[in-house]
Amino acid sequence: MSSSAPPRLSELLDRTATRRDFIARASALSLAIPAVGAALTSCSPNAGGGADSTQTSQTPAGQAGDSLVHHNSDSRLDSALLKGRRPESSSLTDEAARGAERSVFNRYDPALPPAPANGRLQLHWHACEAPIRISDDTVVAAWTFEGNIPGPIVHCRVGDTVEFTLTNDSDIPHSMDFHAAQIDPKVAFRSVVKSQSVSFTFKPKWAGAFMYHCGTAPVLMHIGSGMYGAIVVSPREPLPAAKEFVIVESEFYLSNAARGARPFDYQKMLSTVPDFVTFNGRPNQYIKEPIRVKIGDRVRFWVVSVGPQHPCNFHVVGEQFDTVYLGAPPGTPIRGVQTWAVPPGGGMCFELLCDVAGEFPFVNHAFGHGQKGAIGILSVES
Repeated sequence: MSSSAPPRLSELLDRTATRRDFIARASALSLAIPAVGAALTSCSPNAGGGADSTQTSQTPAGQAGDSLVHHNSDSRLDSALLKGRRPESSSLTDEAARGAERSVFNRYDPALPPAPANGRLQLHWHACEAPIRISDDTVVAAWTFEGNIPGPIVHCRVGDTVEFTLTNDSDIPHSMDFHAAQIDPKVAFRSVVKSQSVSFTFKPKWAGAFMYHCGTAPVLMHIGSGMYGAIVVSPREPLPAAKEFVIVESEFYLSNAARGARPFDYQKMLSTVPDFVTFNGRPNQYIKEPIRVKIGDRVRFWVVSVGPQHPCNFHVVGEQFDTVYLGAPPGTPIRGVQTWAVPPGGGMCFELLCDVAGEFPFVNHAFGHGQKGAIGILSVES
């Protein structure tokens, strides 16, 4: 190899003394690693101290002297650093396309998992790239939490302790932003580079359906490429018994297939005209395999709209919601609702009593988006 080959990331980190030096050297690295040039602008120097026992950074062996800190890349400071720099426009990396032709379609299970019985939830997730088959004929080159779009459904109760660690397996820096947390984002939601981890602990104060997502700049690219999911926080006082399901709506902005996968396209995200709009990461999946309940069941939908651009105008054809919670359940319920909009970055809880048998489409009633995949069937069986 010639001496002009781009430096490895570890070499950059080892010999970097200042933020200015790091960003200057990272520009060479961006020629070799897609999207890293823009994403690395979210990094900044760190003395390594100042975090309390609930907010700690874990650094691999051999990097104990690393003086870098990664500021909250959702901040005005880090967003400003992107001015004059064009972020890479595609999610396509070697890992995001590897094995795309062998990728198998898997229905995303919408059932709400149980909350921890002991009031403590320990999560150790990995940020990684992977090909995800979203339909018979479409595989996407995705950036993910835990190898799926959306990431895992998280369920806890108000006041539970959530202990979270994110380890980055990708060459691109990533982070985690929980909308259910009240925590210093500059410390907890900072970006980490490959093989590094960030850990933090929080106790949700309010019940509801909340988004989580990667907050590394440009945030649009990271959310738009698949790094999001839902955390449901149940109230301490039990809600009425129900069959509970989680619906995460998101938009897909895709380029033409390369190496067997369609990359997410940053410039198309800016255009705000999606190719697909999905419930739980796959267009029309609950048409092919409906959500099934029985007559007399109360159904509770926890709906999170991750966007990144458009709201979810949630509606069930042939039914009405007897209860929609405007704030934290069980407070502020409204009755007899036909449709309610959930904004990007928001979440709401919808309930109905299934007292009529039949097949009831649930849909984004902005039908241009419903017809792009944001539709499913609630099958009520006698």
